[in-house]
Amino acid sequence: MANRRFEMYEYRQVIVRMRLGESDRAIAQTGLMGRKKARGVRDLASTRGWLDPGNELPNDTELNACFGTAAPRAQMTSQVEPYADQVKKWRGQGIQGTTIHQALGRKYGFTGSYSSVRRFLQSVEAANPQATTVLDFEPGDVAQVDFGAGPVITDVHTGEEFKTWVFVMVLAWSRHQYAELVRDQKVETWLGCHRRAFQFFNSVPARVMIDNPKCAITKACYHDPTVQRAYAECAEGYGFLIMANPPRDPKKKGRVESGVKYVKANFFPLREFRSLGDANAQLTQWVLGTAGNRVHGTTHEKPLTRFTETERHLLKPLPSIPPELASWAKVKVHGDCHVQVDKCRYSVPYRLVGQTLWLRASETTVRIFRNQEMVAIHSRLFRPGSRSTVPEHMPPEAQAYAMKDPQWCLRQAERIGPACHALIEQLFADRVLDNLRAAQGVVGFKKRYGPARVEAAATRALAYASPLYRTVKTILENGLDQQTLDESGFDKLGHAYTGRGRFSRDTKKLLTH
Repeated sequence: MANRRFEMYEYRQVIVRMRLGESDRAIAQTGLMGRKKARGVRDLASTRGWLDPGNELPNDTELNACFGTAAPRAQMTSQVEPYADQVKKWRGQGIQGTTIHQALGRKYGFTGSYSSVRRFLQSVEAANPQATTVLDFEPGDVAQVDFGAGPVITDVHTGEEFKTWVFVMVLAWSRHQYAELVRDQKVETWLGCHRRAFQFFNSVPARVMIDNPKCAITKACYHDPTVQRAYAECAEGYGFLIMANPPRDPKKKGRVESGVKYVKANFFPLREFRSLGDANAQLTQWVLGTAGNRVHGTTHEKPLTRFTETERHLLKPLPSIPPELASWAKVKVHGDCHVQVDKCRYSVPYRLVGQTLWLRASETTVRIFRNQEMVAIHSRLFRPGSRSTVPEHMPPEAQAYAMKDPQWCLRQAERIGPACHALIEQLFADRVLDNLRAAQGVVGFKKRYGPARVEAAATRALAYASPLYRTVKTILENGLDQQTLDESGFDKLGHAYTGRGRFSRDTKKLLTH
């Protein structure tokens, strides 16, 4: 009580009580002033005649002249004062007090305590208070969006434990909100949350105020931020403007900041989640129930009521055809004529190997562009390691090999003749070796030697039980296909086919010939 500063009206109330005959003890019991202080006031009031009921009570000027001239307390000089300019500079950069205290000791040999640094910073901030302005928004004008850390959920079905994030979109005027728990902050997740939020409100705000997450802003800047290409397409499709906050200035979207804190403080505690789907079902029910029907501390109205009665009618309608949400990424074409995104590979024309292209991945398709030209389109793959290949994208030799499959070889051999067809069938009947290239080579001799010679060479190779590519090649190169075999299987040199060895002869026939 001795160190308390009294206002002039309090002195006047004490003097009035004294004029009514109250003692110093009685005045002290009311809590207005201590007995010692009241005694001093009584002595001064007696000398001034203020206790006489016939005189007028003193005004504030007179009282201030008597009681407001106390000498100010002597203040000790702070140990931080010699470094005041440097400390103020560091504080202006947003550096914490503990870090400043450590830096003073490290750089200047400062021996004072952290409390002295803290008191100095408090005096600086008290001497330079910062004025703030509350941003006002019209109904339907702005929605504020942000991510916050969510709970760790264990899926009861799979036993998987994973971390979550909570996406929150708050309508700035009504404070009605949409919230959703997600596993990550990828571009696809960010876009999908926006779509589901607009569907939840069944409308779209004129502007969406965001911070600077990488899934939305690729380069944060006060004057000229760079918007993620996919998010820009989303804004064009739904017809809203993107408002990116200045870097490191979250206060400008304080309503969603408060919304995230409200979800974390009022929804997450003391709840059990069986899976991500179960958590989001509970969250939606909570948003429409508890959160939507609470009396908001600022508007003093229920957010859901303000939204239903007013703001919903002033928001933009959803587009008749929902825009296709897709993410963009720069990709490099590998030597196998494929690009990779999300651990899946997609083919592009072989002439683009080594180049950097743009890839646009939607929920169903993947489109690949070179400048403004679309060079490939694929169905979206989701299983890691999957590959989508268009045969026409491969080099000519690879295309030729892929097109000339076993069925093609058999059809070509059948056109050449029955012996050739039989030889090709025996090649494919091999249980150890893949003879596709050998079969392609045999039927390919047609272009160089003609079908008749190839059929004759195949007949001779079968006669000698050697249905191989190199046998047919040797026969054709040496002109052996021109030598005929008699009915017994001998050629003009007396060789015969017995079915046992490649060029072996039956001993009995050899002796009797």
